Amino acid sequence: MSETTHPTVTPNDNGPYCIIGSVTIIDANGNVIEQTEETYLCRCGGSNTKPFCDGSHRMVGFKSEVRA
Repeated sequence: MSETTHPTVTPNDNGPYCIIGSVTIIDANGNVIEQTEETYLCRCGGSNTKPFCDGSHRMVGFKSEVRA
């Protein structure tokens, strides 16, 4: 029997969500986008490649420190 691994999601301080592992992403139009390995999702709202991060958080001054 193979071991099932689940993706991990880590919100980066002042940056995107980092997803490690296989996930299925559905965009605002209902299109299915499959990503594997490593995916970065925008949190700042400024990306031109939404839902993916394009580094815009650095230019727009996005600030968010994630703490439990």
